[in-house]
Amino acid sequence: MNPKELTVIEHIEELRKRLFICAVFFVLALIVSFYFAKPIIRFIQISEEAQELTLNAFKVGDPLTVYLEVTFIVAIIITSPVILYQLWAFITPGLHEMERKATLKYIPYAFLLFIGGLAFGYFILFPNVLHFMMTLSNDLEIQQTIGINEYFSFLLKLVVPFGLIFELPVVMLFLARLGILNPQLMVKFRKYSYFVLFVIAVLVAPPDIISYIMISIPLFVLYEVSIVIARIGYKKYQVAEEKRIQEEKEAAQKMQVEQLLAEQRRQIEEMSNHQ
Repeated sequence: MNPKELTVIEHIEELRKRLFICAVFFVLALIVSFYFAKPIIRFIQISEEAQELTLNAFKVGDPLTVYLEVTFIVAIIITSPVILYQLWAFITPGLHEMERKATLKYIPYAFLLFIGGLAFGYFILFPNVLHFMMTLSNDLEIQQTIGINEYFSFLLKLVVPFGLIFELPVVMLFLARLGILNPQLMVKFRKYSYFVLFVIAVLVAPPDIISYIMISIPLFVLYEVSIVIARIGYKKYQVAEEKRIQEEKEAAQKMQVEQLLAEQRRQIEEMSNHQ
């Protein structure tokens, strides 16, 4: 059935089915993540940054809270390819065959970029932010007593968003490949985009110019890479559109010829009947 002919109820039913599949995989991922959470927590605890600190549990339930938070994040990471595929499957009926095949290839790249963003946040951003905070505490002669729940919450809130930010090239490519985004607009509004990215860097980085630059540069590079990739995707969209229009013209011409031949055959049959 043409997706344009689907009723609202049918669209909701399709969405419900996709969400149910995501939920089932997420529950399975939670079970798997439950066994991976402990070694991941231990890995973070023995890191160079954490070893300089004494992590305390201020509440009886803090260790469990940390365990569940890490389990949840790991489950999201494991389930993300399934979520991306189900999102693709939900919108793919409205795409042409060539667009379906092209956009399906983006899922592995989106997953790898998400992992790359997490790695950037954990290995580059987080140590610098933590070092700045500890240096500031020492300068102010403040003795920090850090709770393990606060430590991991701060870590996750800082790292996970960068996994999403690193999805920018794939998102731009996807939109350009569908003809929704014109790369020329990205170039036209580059300076405004840079300002927004710099604001993001200011919000997440320690308040010093070196940290601003260190965080801003990867974001600017991501944006420029997104422009290049979007241009490639948009060119493919234009080629596909030209091919589709040409095929529609050829189909229309073929139909006209068939109608003309059918009309001629009808006239010949009428003349034969009169004779």
